[in-house]
Amino acid sequence: MIKQLHITFVVLLSSVSVFGQDSIVNARMVETIDQSLLMFYNESASATGNVDSVREALSFETSDIPTYSDAVYCDRLDNLNEMSPFHLDCNEATLKTIKFFAEKRRGFIKVCMGRSELYFDMFEEKLDDYGLPIELKYLAVIESGLRPQVKSRAGACGLWQFMYRTGRMFGLEQNSYVDERMDPEKATDAACQYLKKLYGMYDDWNLALAAYNAGPGNVNKAIRRSGNKKTYWEVRPFLPRETQGYVPNFIAAAYMINYYQEHNIVPEEATIKYYELDTMCLHKGVHMETISDLLEISLEDIQRLNPIYKRNYIPKGVDELYCVTLPLDEIGKLVSLEDSLYALELEKYETPTFEDPSTPTRTASTSSTKTYAYHKVKSGETLGTIASKYKTTVSELQQLNGLSSSRIYVGQRLKVKATAMPTTTTTTNTTNSGNRQYYSVRSGDTFGRIAQRYGTSISQLRRLNPGINIDRLSIGQKIRVK
Repeated sequence: MIKQLHITFVVLLSSVSVFGQDSIVNARMVETIDQSLLMFYNESASATGNVDSVREALSFETSDIPTYSDAVYCDRLDNLNEMSPFHLDCNEATLKTIKFFAEKRRGFIKVCMGRSELYFDMFEEKLDDYGLPIELKYLAVIESGLRPQVKSRAGACGLWQFMYRTGRMFGLEQNSYVDERMDPEKATDAACQYLKKLYGMYDDWNLALAAYNAGPGNVNKAIRRSGNKKTYWEVRPFLPRETQGYVPNFIAAAYMINYYQEHNIVPEEATIKYYELDTMCLHKGVHMETISDLLEISLEDIQRLNPIYKRNYIPKGVDELYCVTLPLDEIGKLVSLEDSLYALELEKYETPTFEDPSTPTRTASTSSTKTYAYHKVKSGETLGTIASKYKTTVSELQQLNGLSSSRIYVGQRLKVKATAMPTTTTTTNTTNSGNRQYYSVRSGDTFGRIAQRYGTSISQLRRLNPGINIDRLSIGQKIRVK
């Protein structure tokens, strides 16, 4: 299947390079199509799609690519115009672009239809809040293919393709860890502000769209060169070449998403929908790997749902908290395991914590300033057996972990009192030269952290461990520290 998808993508790319010279479907749009499709194929999402009643009624075969007369396209655009403040004009430019998508970029429309279930509801809510036409949701289709991770060669990124300065102008934070241009909700809010401002400047939605693409300065120049005309189509010949194709692309996207069934296009199954997501704001900085380990969900899924973060790290907020977005049931688990999350983060990336007393190899020092440790629930364990192991009671475990019942699940991390832990000793080997102390590598360890932990230097650790590649430590590996 993956091989077939790869072949399909190569064919798509080859046809893009030929058509990319056309002034209607410009290079920027082609770049968006390429990135969006590549991300989709990399995700290996379901390709089964839905069966639509309209397709069944029209008796299409799977391979059919329907074509229609120009009059039919124009009638359909007229129908859309009846319910829209936009001027979805039917002319040579728009017809040519519609036919391009209907015949040569069907895969792009399929993928965008699937992605629309993740974003369109949120778009419509935001647009309604600002009193803007809901048709503006189609703008994100031609800007990013509904992919927050899409980045242009010019540096624009996110669903709405904000440049750095424009993003800052509308309050989108950008630092070493965070780029809010790729935050779906915040970027959509900023796009609404910008589009409302542009419409206020031109009192014409098509000119506002042109200004969104080329900037108000270029649109104002084109208006002056046109003899101060007031509509997009009159001003269009004086706009930059890319912007000349921008409104036709928007109209084609609006048409295709409303009439995809008539073109025998089957939307890709949405991997997740907007209403299936929730967020949890974090009080401490956390690596995505820690969330992945705690909830046993893939790191790739966390990254995909949280494109705002440049690295696999969610920093601690200063003025406001940073949040993680996940499916509803996973957020529910994370909320109940918030203490465990921060403890696991500390264990993985800061300092060592106690392990389960059943772990064969013991490491670390004989004392600790911690007042509690953590136990990872194994298959078959109950609160009663865990309480017995740690010489405590079920009610005390419930109180420590904020549990209202005795229900626990495999992989859950439970807080236990450190005083209940058996004393741990350092693994040693005695030789003629004296005692040698060894440390067992844990997740997140580096030579630098180990050296700091044992009050020595990296160079000293190198001398004690000849032949060990310090850049490739593995969990459980023994490192001599004395």
